[in-house]
Amino acid sequence: MTTRSDYHTETAHTFLAQARSELVAGDLVQASEKGWGAAAQIVKATAEQRGWQHQAHRDLFRTIERLAEEMDDPTLIDLFQVASALHMNFYEGSQTRRMIERGLTGVETLVRRLDQLSA
Repeated sequence: MTTRSDYHTETAHTFLAQARSELVAGDLVQASEKGWGAAAQIVKATAEQRGWQHQAHRDLFRTIERLAEEMDDPTLIDLFQVASALHMNFYEGSQTRRMIERGLTGVETLVRRLDQLSA
């Protein structure tokens, strides 16, 4: 049986793979949004495991702050802010390929670190 947390984790990994594919295809806007989606989904998975709210954007930011404190790892906040910038790029389309590549690398790091919490 798949839990809600499993669903969010699987979706995060799917979105991350799609982000890389969109980047290769040259669709920077979609690569950005899929990167944001991956970050949001992995944070939702972790919040779900802890019984924390995760429906609104503000819930995700609160969750990442709580996790940074819990793990004594303030870089989680930095990584999530990078993901948020990718989300803004979906609307603005102002980031370069290099910026998006680096952003996706940050999202991969975030996903990997939060995956370790549920392992």
